[in-house]
Amino acid sequence: MKKLILAALLATATPGFADTLYTNANGYTLDSKGELQRFATLVVDEAGKVKATLKAGAALPAGAKVDMAGATLWPGLIDAHGHVMRLGELKLVVDLRDSASIPEALGRIKAGIPATGWIMGRGWNQERWYADGKLINRFPTAAELDEVTGDRPAWFTRVDGHAGWANTAALKAAGITLDSKAPDGGEIIRDAAGNPTGVFVDKAMALITRVIPNDDEKRLDLVLEKSLETMAEVGLTGAHDAGMDKPTWDRYVRFAKAGKLTARIYAMAGGPENRKAIAPNGPIPWSEGDLVAMQSMKLVSDGALGSRGAYLIAPYSDMPNTRGLDITPADKLKTYITQASRDGFQVNVHAIGDQANRSTMDGFAAVPLSERLARRHRNEHAQIVDMADLGRFASLKVIASMQPTHATSDKGMAEARLGEGRLDGAYAWQQIKKSGAELAFGSDFPVEPPDPMFGLHAAVTRQSRDGLPAGGWRPWEKVNLADAFAGFTTWAARSGHNETKVGTLEPGKYADFITLERDPFAAPEGDLWKIKVTATWLAGKQVFKRK
Repeated sequence: MKKLILAALLATATPGFADTLYTNANGYTLDSKGELQRFATLVVDEAGKVKATLKAGAALPAGAKVDMAGATLWPGLIDAHGHVMRLGELKLVVDLRDSASIPEALGRIKAGIPATGWIMGRGWNQERWYADGKLINRFPTAAELDEVTGDRPAWFTRVDGHAGWANTAALKAAGITLDSKAPDGGEIIRDAAGNPTGVFVDKAMALITRVIPNDDEKRLDLVLEKSLETMAEVGLTGAHDAGMDKPTWDRYVRFAKAGKLTARIYAMAGGPENRKAIAPNGPIPWSEGDLVAMQSMKLVSDGALGSRGAYLIAPYSDMPNTRGLDITPADKLKTYITQASRDGFQVNVHAIGDQANRSTMDGFAAVPLSERLARRHRNEHAQIVDMADLGRFASLKVIASMQPTHATSDKGMAEARLGEGRLDGAYAWQQIKKSGAELAFGSDFPVEPPDPMFGLHAAVTRQSRDGLPAGGWRPWEKVNLADAFAGFTTWAARSGHNETKVGTLEPGKYADFITLERDPFAAPEGDLWKIKVTATWLAGKQVFKRK
C-alpha cells in the first residue's frame, strides 16, 4: 500500500531545529566533476536545500536527526523526456500495454468501457501481438474493434503515440470515407480496395482526434495528480515534458502556486504556435520555487519505427515501398530551429529515422556556435543515426537526449525494419559518449514505463527485463552504472538548464532525494529493474512513502 501527499507536502524537520540530519545513510551522489561520492549523513536546512554531506564517523552538527537505518540514499532522479499528462491519463483509460494478442486487447477494452462518451485508451503494439504462435505482422482494424465497442465511438492510441486505432462509429463521427485524404506527414492505412481500415498514422490522427470532445478542467487536474503520484512512486523529482500547450502550462503553474506540484517540470512548448502562446516575451526561467520552467520548444521531425513513420535514408527492409514520414520537412525544420534559437529558446527535436536525424542536425548546424553553446539544443531519441552523422553531436554541441529502454524494447523490431547492416549507429549511447558529446537519459513515458530503474537496467545490460539477449543487444553500446546514474541526474539536469540547483546532493542545491530498498551499486546488473523506491523527498519534504 502506498501513500502520496499531494495537497500539502509533509515537513520532515522537528520544530525547534533549523537543520535536519538524515543519518546512518548509504548515500551516493556525483560531484561537480562527475565523480561518484559516498556519504553517511545528509544535512538539509530549513529552506529545503543541502547544507552538507558528511562521511561516516564525522562529527554531527546540531539538528533534528532522522535515522535512515542504512538505507541507500540517492539524489532525486530526473527523466529528460516524458509526457506528463499522458502518463496520468493512462490511469483513467483502458491500458493496452503488454497485451499479447488482439483478443487480449479486445478483452481489456470490453472490461473497461465507460458508462458514456467515447471509449478511449492507449498502449497497443502490433509488434507484440501474436496468433497461433506467430507475430500477426499487421495493424488492427475497425471491424475488430467494433466487436466489443458496438456503435459507441472508440479511439486507441498506439504505444508510441504515433498512430491510432478507430472503430467504425469513430470513422463515421469524423466523416472518414474512401475519398478522405491524409495530410502531409500522415497516413491513412487502407485495405486492398482503398478503404480506410481504422488506423491513422502521425498527422492523419488529427482527422479523428479533432472530433473527440475536450476534457473538462476537473478531469485534467485529476490526470495531473495521477501523473505526479506515479512519478513520486518511482523516484522522479523532475521530468522534462516533451511537448505541451498553454492550458497545460497554466495548469503546472497553478499546481506549483498551490503547493501541489511534487516534481519539477521542465516544459517544452509543442511547436512554434504553443511557444508563442506560452512565452510571447521570451523564455520563462525556473520559477515558482524552481518548480517550473518553459525555455524550450519541441519539434517533431518524423514518426516512429513501430508504425513505420520514422523517416529513413533508404526504404524499410520489411516494407520497401516506403521510407517513412517526413513530418516536418527539412527546410521548415531549419527555419523553426533558427527562429526559436534566435529568440533565446532551446530547441529539442524528435528524430528517430536516420534521414530525420540528418535533417535535424542540418537544422542545428544553421545556428551560430555561440547560440548552440548557450541554448544546449537537443536531439530527442536519436535512435537510428547514419554513421556519417554520429560525430555531429559533438561537433555541433548538440545534446543526445536518449531513452535506454527504447533499445531493449525495439531491438527485434529495429532489426526487422532496417536489417543488421544499417544499425551501426542505432541506439549508440557509448559511441556518442566517446565522441565527446553530451547525453541525457529518460524513458519517453508512457511509451515506456516511467520507472528510471528500468532505464538504468537497460543502459548497463542492453537486455530486456527477461534477460534477453544473453550478453546484451549490441553490447558494445552499454554504459557503466555510474554513467547511467549520471544520465538520470547530472546529465538530465544540465540538459534542462538546472544543473546549479538539482542533480546532485551538493551544498546549496535542493534536497531532492530518494531512498531505495537495495543498493544498485552492490546489486547484480540483471536485478537493477527490480529495485523499488521506498520514499521520495522534494526540497527536503517527503512526497511519497511506500508501505
